[in-house]
Amino acid sequence: MSVLVISILLALAGAIIFSLIGLVSGTDETAIMVPFTLLVILLGAPPEAVFSFFMAAVLAKHLTHAIPTALMGIPGDTTAVPLIDHASSLRRLGVPHVALRKMLSGGLIGAFIALPTAVLFGQFLGQFADFFKSSSGLIFTLAAILIAYFSKGKWVSVLMIIPFAFFIKSIDTFSFSVVEKHLSTSFFLGIAIGPMLSDILFSLSPAARKGLVRSSAKEYHLAPETKSWRGYFPNPFRVLTGRQTAYTAATSFVSSLTFAFSPVGMTSLMGEIVGSRNKGVYKKASSSLASMNGVTESTYIAEAIIPLLAFGIPLSPVALGPASPLFNAPPVFTSEPVNNLHNMLTPWEFFLYGLIGLVIAALIAYPFAMNYARRATVFVMKNISQEAIVGMFIGLACLLAFHEAQLVGVMLTLTMAAVGGLLNRVLGVSSGVQFMIFYGSTYMMSKLLGV
Repeated sequence: MSVLVISILLALAGAIIFSLIGLVSGTDETAIMVPFTLLVILLGAPPEAVFSFFMAAVLAKHLTHAIPTALMGIPGDTTAVPLIDHASSLRRLGVPHVALRKMLSGGLIGAFIALPTAVLFGQFLGQFADFFKSSSGLIFTLAAILIAYFSKGKWVSVLMIIPFAFFIKSIDTFSFSVVEKHLSTSFFLGIAIGPMLSDILFSLSPAARKGLVRSSAKEYHLAPETKSWRGYFPNPFRVLTGRQTAYTAATSFVSSLTFAFSPVGMTSLMGEIVGSRNKGVYKKASSSLASMNGVTESTYIAEAIIPLLAFGIPLSPVALGPASPLFNAPPVFTSEPVNNLHNMLTPWEFFLYGLIGLVIAALIAYPFAMNYARRATVFVMKNISQEAIVGMFIGLACLLAFHEAQLVGVMLTLTMAAVGGLLNRVLGVSSGVQFMIFYGSTYMMSKLLGV
């Protein structure tokens, strides 16, 4: 079977799977994308097909995450949190379906702007690749401090950098003495599923369970389904006004260049800028939602492509989180030394196979969400257990950890998940900060302790 056919099939699988996952509110991008991407890589898919799968998954997930965000006021994932206020404003006006359509159309436009922008900018930055590779340890350490300071945990995140690096290096040294190789997949998975596992641990603790107990079930009121277009695939340029299209294009382009910044932060910033230039609740909310969902797409796509194409080492929040398997998935991909998509794909192939993923996801997720959003939401709320979804991802993580190092890998993953998850939930040390500390832990401990 040719690489092109495999890429199309995997993009199709990624689009379908993540279109459905996006309907489940509160799913964390890192926790769901890392295990699936690792699975595709370790099953032996060609590099081109892996990239198509990831691009399709990103677009599909960030399109359908708009459904619970707009219709129920529950963030579909982390990047949807900044959109809640504007979505709630339109819901109070009785037009949640308008909020949904604006978000979906903005996301679609943002994705197709981000791909060529990221490829071109990645080529430009590739001129400085040698410097970044030779200084990666120092860069990761400085980036960990910077990201920690601007995270929700702020000073406690900064203070935890050295202790957490020491913890990582300690269990790495111990696991090496048992299996005689340094593990990385198990570390990634542990950090990724940490927030999920911490919720389970809270539920098992009489002392912590009180914060999870609810006196009654939540009630959701969904607006009736309406359709204002003919055919199955609505034109996003007709859903948005010309002014909204311009705002979305501009914010998506700018955010594609800021690959080192937090996607959530860029989404909030661009939403504020667009909102400040529109008067009236309806115009302000609808224009902001279109631009903000475009930015969620553009930041995720650009923050994966630019470090991959330019450096081959993960130097962005997305590269350290959801896209981390594209850089490190031993023994297939590694970043020290660089042996991943950076070496295996040309800039033209990044564009071509990324485009395949985006086109297939657009053909599946966009019309599905526009035409069947309400029915899909009702089905998920009535029939899909969020606890079952959490259990599935934790089980998949354990399976991949076992593949890497048998029982040692599973124990390491669960240990990292327990510690990292509690740091995340209790102290606000985000997964992005933890990933950055993991990458810089060897450098930090060698400088401080000589090990």
